Amino acid sequence: MRSTVPSRGKRSIAVSVTLLCIACAVIVISLNTGTIRLSPLAVLQTLLGYGSPDDQIVLFDYRLPRILITVLAGAGLGISGAALQGITRNPLADPGILGLHAGAAFGLMVFVSLSYSMDGSIALLIPLFTFAGGVISALIIMLLAYDRHNGVSPIKLILVGIAVAAGFHALTLYLSLRLDEDTYSFAARWLAGSVWGRDWIHVQALLPWIAVCVPYIWSRSKTLDAFGLGDAAATGIGTPVRSQRIWLLLCTVALSAVSVSMAGGIGFIGLAAPHLARRLVGPMHRHLIPAAGLIGMVILVTADTIGRTIFQPNAIPAGIVVAAIGAPYFLYLLVRTK
Repeated sequence: MRSTVPSRGKRSIAVSVTLLCIACAVIVISLNTGTIRLSPLAVLQTLLGYGSPDDQIVLFDYRLPRILITVLAGAGLGISGAALQGITRNPLADPGILGLHAGAAFGLMVFVSLSYSMDGSIALLIPLFTFAGGVISALIIMLLAYDRHNGVSPIKLILVGIAVAAGFHALTLYLSLRLDEDTYSFAARWLAGSVWGRDWIHVQALLPWIAVCVPYIWSRSKTLDAFGLGDAAATGIGTPVRSQRIWLLLCTVALSAVSVSMAGGIGFIGLAAPHLARRLVGPMHRHLIPAAGLIGMVILVTADTIGRTIFQPNAIPAGIVVAAIGAPYFLYLLVRTK
């Protein structure tokens, strides 16, 4: 037993370093590709302040903010999925499948319907609206899925989440149809998971939430491990189950909601990233959470790079690329779990 724990720790460090290297490689490739191609030397010179004015505009005004959004949002979606699976003890839990993203989308449509712009300092309020929508969705789901005798059933949680998501999708569609043509075009791109047009203000809106939620979730790794033992066993070892579950759920909802508020309707990363991480580093959350975040980052950056390069001149939203891979993977997990 004593030799197993250190070996897992060493394996986790090795896997995390490898994933970090892969993430850095994907980011470098993404910086060098696009409609206007920049050579690696031109990217390096521009980052150091020696690039041409045109290269600086391409890199700093368009490409770098977009890539940073995919980095932060991909990590946020992967970590929120890992935390949600630990909170609900449901291996098929995913913020998108359970309807949290649908609630966040409804919050964003409310923001847009109030005639607020997505540009400028007002964009800092977007995460607040998506967080409110995600919290409302989570409350409805938990109220409908909870049974005072049996707690929350994993299957019932998924079924209720799908039903609640359908309701929020209908409300979101209703609000989007009431928008003007230009705003509706933006809403359609966002719902498809497009990160086109992101600016530094959107990075500033997302970064503080990531900086607060991710460390908090990771600091509660032992609590998430205790949840896996069941509520009775977790209470028996001194874990305040009810209060910790509420705080972790709020933090998870916030992390997933603000991630999709800037990256769009991205699904399945919160499902696939924790599963892949669990195979690589095991079930302990202090190893699982960083690995899931790195895998989510790699998936989203890669999907966005594929969408805007392979399918030129018509860029494909990253959400479509992720869904093309994630949907079959979800069906595979569903059959395997059954």
